[in-house]
Amino acid sequence: MSAFFRWFFAFISEMLKGFSLIFTGIGKGIVQIFNIKNYVDIFKTYSVEFGALGWVLAILSILVVAAIYVLIALLIIFAVRKYIRFRHSIVSNEDLLEEISVLQQRVMKMAREKDEIMAMKVAQIGLPGGNRGFAAAGEGISSFAGTGDGLEGDSQAPTEDGVFVTTDHRFSKLFEVDNFYKTYTPPEYDNEIDLVTFCDKFRNFACSKMHLFYEPKIVRLFVAGMASTKLIILQGISGTGKTSLPYSFGKFLGVDTTIASVQPSWRDRTELFGFFNEFTKNFNETEVLRRIYASNYNDDINIILLDEMNIARIEYYFAEMLSILEMPNSDEWALDLVPSVWSTDPEKLEKGKLRIPQNIWYVGTANNDDSTYAISDKVYDRAQPINLDAKGVAFEAPDTPPISVSYTHLNELFNEAYEKYPISQENLKKIHQLDLWVIEKLRVAFGNRIIKQMGLFVPVYVACGGEELDGIDYVLATKIFRKFESLNLAMLRDELKELCTYINKSFGRGKMNESIAYLERLQKLF
Repeated sequence: MSAFFRWFFAFISEMLKGFSLIFTGIGKGIVQIFNIKNYVDIFKTYSVEFGALGWVLAILSILVVAAIYVLIALLIIFAVRKYIRFRHSIVSNEDLLEEISVLQQRVMKMAREKDEIMAMKVAQIGLPGGNRGFAAAGEGISSFAGTGDGLEGDSQAPTEDGVFVTTDHRFSKLFEVDNFYKTYTPPEYDNEIDLVTFCDKFRNFACSKMHLFYEPKIVRLFVAGMASTKLIILQGISGTGKTSLPYSFGKFLGVDTTIASVQPSWRDRTELFGFFNEFTKNFNETEVLRRIYASNYNDDINIILLDEMNIARIEYYFAEMLSILEMPNSDEWALDLVPSVWSTDPEKLEKGKLRIPQNIWYVGTANNDDSTYAISDKVYDRAQPINLDAKGVAFEAPDTPPISVSYTHLNELFNEAYEKYPISQENLKKIHQLDLWVIEKLRVAFGNRIIKQMGLFVPVYVACGGEELDGIDYVLATKIFRKFESLNLAMLRDELKELCTYINKSFGRGKMNESIAYLERLQKLF
């Protein structure tokens, strides 16, 4: 055993000697680095031979070395402080988790106490036990205590057709709409106006009454967009009149636009249409819901403005409406509001469903900056985007009063435009050939929905005073070529140049300016 201990002592000693040499070497290195006396002696030895330039370079060298040491020291201090903050945040998070755990235990304890109190009340009033009896007792007690005058508090059962009989009204705003339209007299509509006059009068009204200036093309695009889809997106830089356009359009028609200011917190449809409060037994109605409901009564042209629509994700709060507007049969356009039917529900509410009328449009404004979300292809495909990239130029206009135009007459004007100004067969053939070229070169297809929208948009654009190729050009630029942004355009510059050449050759040079300008801008950006 003695031999083993001697070996083990020698083995460990040799190993510890290595660690000793490491720490000794580090210590000697630090002492050597900060041996100021040695640096002074070296400087004295060589400085006697310095010239003027040598002295300058020596001083600069000393300053640079000193700056490096200071920088290293600051980095070490910064790293230590960051580590301390990191450890502090970890400790804080652990404390928060402990507090949350304690709060959860308290909540569970309070819930148990509440259940015990409720059970005592149930026993006092002699109601049957169990979950079903407990729920009924809770609702009865809430009604008795005055916290809600809901239907369940009246202990009413549904009739054979599933209608709950009650005297309470859960839709207060819609009930007011019903009462208003009982004595409503529709205005005298100007049903002799044509689309050209309609656009000119609106432009002059915006100028003379609202001091807003829009180019004739913007007005034509807006009206043609109404003919092709129920959702219009006004996009561009701030200050170009995106919000003012639908606002002044409502004033022009004598029917104010309903404005819904989208908030970043919007996550579902309840922000837009409201929701049923189970506690109060009332439906929290929004102005948007009220406007949709009222549109079922009138023949007006109704506009709902979704201001800053992409400050929240459109697919969240507007998803159900996007699906409804895509249904080919407009009779199926209905929004489920409540699962049950009350005898006092609004007259236009059918089995808890609200019918979405045809005489209403949704106009959204969108800014493209760091504070907003990108609009997805799903939304763009269902909408008609209109770019407002420049401030309107002032012009002189005659004093123009507002007018009243019915939805029925506007729809008749659209139908007349479809019959009178359909896209020519020559241009349809060119569009089809362009579609094949884009599919082959860029793997992007036009799609039946976009072709259908183009067939509705272009004739009305022409009926408003525009040119057919201008309408086709605008749809291609905003609905088709916009999809190219999702491609790897850095690798497709040659294809984009070929596409510009193909468009000029097919449609004529200088005819498709909107598309050519957009494609050239894509080439420069990527």
